[in-house]
Amino acid sequence: MKKVALVFVTAVFVPSLVLAWLALRSLRDQQFLIERQQAASWQGLAGGLARQVNGTLTEQRREFSHRVDELIGERNVYDVIGQFDASLRQSWPMAEVGFVVSLEGEGKVLSPSLYSDAQARSFRLENDRFLCNKEAVEVNWPSASTKEFKPAEEFSRLSPEEWKKAGYAGSSKDDSELSGKSVFATKSGKVPMPEKIPVKGPPAEAEFRQLIGDSSEGTVARFLQNQLKLLFWYRPARDPQTVFGAQVNVDRIVKELREVVQVESELQKEITVALLDDAERPRLNSNARFHGNWKRPLVAAEIGEVLPHWQIGVYLNNPTKLSESAKTFRLTLGLLISVLVLAIGIGSWLIVADLQRQLTLSRQKTDFVSNVSHELKTPLTSIRMFSELLAEGRVGDEKRRHEYLGIITAETGRLTRLINNVLDFARIERGEKKYLFAAFDLRRLVEETIESYRPQLEASGLTLRAELPNQPLEVNADRDAIAQVLLNLLSNAEKYSPERKEITVLLRAESHQAFMEVLDRGMGVPPGCEGKIFEQFYRAHDSLSSGIQGSGLGLTLARQIARAHGGDVTCQPREGGGSSFAFKLPLGGQDADAGNAR
Repeated sequence: MKKVALVFVTAVFVPSLVLAWLALRSLRDQQFLIERQQAASWQGLAGGLARQVNGTLTEQRREFSHRVDELIGERNVYDVIGQFDASLRQSWPMAEVGFVVSLEGEGKVLSPSLYSDAQARSFRLENDRFLCNKEAVEVNWPSASTKEFKPAEEFSRLSPEEWKKAGYAGSSKDDSELSGKSVFATKSGKVPMPEKIPVKGPPAEAEFRQLIGDSSEGTVARFLQNQLKLLFWYRPARDPQTVFGAQVNVDRIVKELREVVQVESELQKEITVALLDDAERPRLNSNARFHGNWKRPLVAAEIGEVLPHWQIGVYLNNPTKLSESAKTFRLTLGLLISVLVLAIGIGSWLIVADLQRQLTLSRQKTDFVSNVSHELKTPLTSIRMFSELLAEGRVGDEKRRHEYLGIITAETGRLTRLINNVLDFARIERGEKKYLFAAFDLRRLVEETIESYRPQLEASGLTLRAELPNQPLEVNADRDAIAQVLLNLLSNAEKYSPERKEITVLLRAESHQAFMEVLDRGMGVPPGCEGKIFEQFYRAHDSLSSGIQGSGLGLTLARQIARAHGGDVTCQPREGGGSSFAFKLPLGGQDADAGNAR
């Protein structure tokens, strides 16, 4: 048993506990993993909205080009230049100032006039040298390096110096500008999405002619006095040396983006989406009732060169939701692991208990073999001895010969009961035991069985008393099986009554049932063993040490036969010492069908 238990603990239980411990340790990483997974679900949303913003700005730029073509029409380009500013602002409310630049020579601003309104004069003073290619200013514009791409995982391995060389401003990865791409904020900083990221140049100084190159239209974004100035420009195919442009009203552009910066109604309860300017102030948001730290979005996506340093931010309406979800997941997983550990523990206990039971049963079977061998040997010795005496004619006294023949008959009956018990037990264990149900008088059977067994009991010095009813008790059962139950109970009372040799058999009818009790004044059943004595091979008193013979099957068979007939056999301690074994059986035809089915 110890070896089996040691092998089980070493091979099953300890490895299971180690795996459970490792699983519990991994729970501490689950919260961060879940937060990252849930945050990643919003990255696509932020990137998609950033692309929509860029698409809206592209549509506005094309609208500007369309307005210029309408103003020019079939007229000469120079006929439109003088009134371009006023005409553009009147036909296209997005424009703050309309301007025209000639690229011939060093360049010249043809419109608006310095003598126009204050807004036009301010525009000329701020932009003349830049538009005339006399001054290079810092602007955000796509350089040639935007044609290069790097996988996002490469960025996580770059040093700050390599990060800057890759085309990002700032001294660390947190300062990166990912055009139209999502940035995920982790404990170690901002990490780009695992996709190809365009490598773009930082804000650089460039002249106007350098910016437009050979393109027919485009956008220039620059900051003057910490304010974003957004310029659309268009070069008509009829006169490529003349560039028409407009300084766009950023506030009006933001209003055009109001329909873009929205989320589906199903998501409004969970998240808020905001358009953040270069100072990380919300210019638009999808939830006016949201109040949180605008500078710390869950995920963010940069708009790009058209609106430099602007971004789409996604915020959780309930900032603790991620941690609560992670805690719930950890709790659920923890409970699951606990249940599994508990199941392993219970399973281990059941296996060990079953091993213990099998070992106990094995010992009981060994004792059974010893007991049966002893039971067979004793009566056979008596039968052989007395039969030899009678056969050799060495017993001359007729009374003594009659006594010896009675002993031989009793020992033969005991052998028969022992062999029948063993055979019946084997049949029941194999499910081959069959009962022949028939109606008979239980009172008569009990009386006949007692009378047949009385000589043996009286020869052993026991007093047998019977209290039977006057009227018959008809039952439907197997007559021989019921007689065997009574004989087993009488034999048990005989063996365990070594001193006060009194046995009483009571038979009565009560509540449509017949009750038969066998009462003795013997050794009694030890406390707590009232149920165990009906188990196979169990002996409440060790037979080899106490000298009590028996196989440990008599009470087991008695209960099995009783239950097969719809009844039962129970044991109770008797007041004044001894035991009371009660056998109940349905009267008449009750449970006959149930009994036949067994």
